[in-house]
Amino acid sequence: MEYKNNITEFILLGLSQKKEIGILCFFLFLLCYIAILTGNLLVMISISCSQLINQPMYFFLSYLSLSDLCYTSTVTPKLIMDSLLTKKSISYTGCMTQLFSMHFFGGIEIFILTGMAYDHYVAICKPLHYTVIMSRQKCNGMIAAYCAGAFLHSFGQFLLADFLPYCGPNEIDPYFCDVYPLLKLACTDTSKIGFFVIANSGLKGMVIFVVVLISYAVILSTVRSYSAENRRKAISTCSSHITVVVLFFAPLLFIYIRPATTLPEDKVFALFYTIIAPMLNPLIYTLRNMEMKNAIKKVWGRIMRSKGNRLRDFPAFHHPAS
Repeated sequence: MEYKNNITEFILLGLSQKKEIGILCFFLFLLCYIAILTGNLLVMISISCSQLINQPMYFFLSYLSLSDLCYTSTVTPKLIMDSLLTKKSISYTGCMTQLFSMHFFGGIEIFILTGMAYDHYVAICKPLHYTVIMSRQKCNGMIAAYCAGAFLHSFGQFLLADFLPYCGPNEIDPYFCDVYPLLKLACTDTSKIGFFVIANSGLKGMVIFVVVLISYAVILSTVRSYSAENRRKAISTCSSHITVVVLFFAPLLFIYIRPATTLPEDKVFALFYTIIAPMLNPLIYTLRNMEMKNAIKKVWGRIMRSKGNRLRDFPAFHHPAS
């Protein structure tokens, strides 16, 4: 039996239907989004305008901040605006665009986190070959490969959702468009498609997560032979990255590793990888990193001195004598 797609828009149920909570969410998420923009732009500019950009770890970190900005911007601005609206809707085209862009930038972020783990592994376990393995040319090639891999992943998710027939109802329980909520709305059997979604998202994410954990297990085993000071530095650097990986992967796997279904808790877990993780990442990578702190001080000190010099050079305005 063929079904005709007669849905032109979807209704987003959001986090709450209560007006008071909506106003609170508006200000809370607006502050979070400002913090995300400020923190990630600060990291990107500080790395790009300093010598840190020549180090692979910070090269990847600048791209991680960029992917964080793009990833959260596919969801958060609309969530902020919808918090004040009684009817939260999104067009069919807007829904599919949001789904594709979310999985694209999310995929890039996952691959970059993997690349950063590989960078730590090579630096600690193969230090003599580090400059050859992690040359700038190869780092650029890795970024290009990450974008290509993320595109293939997101395009697969997009095709699955776009070719499904939607006859109604058109209410999506979370605050953004994603594959699992759309599978619930499709007026056809989606059990086989659900298994493909698990393979394309959940299992892929699980394999990457396990590989990252194994790489850090090897790293911890290697640093046991280091001096106390070098061991402390290595563990401090790796612990920041492990924190970011767990903060991003844990809620992601909770949603995508299970059979194609949605739970009320999904909204809370989705907040972690769409808003909380992008907001905390700049803090995690800078609070205990003296190189990042010094880069931020130098770059922004230079900017403030430049502004001060321009103000001193600006000719003063004198009122004509009366």
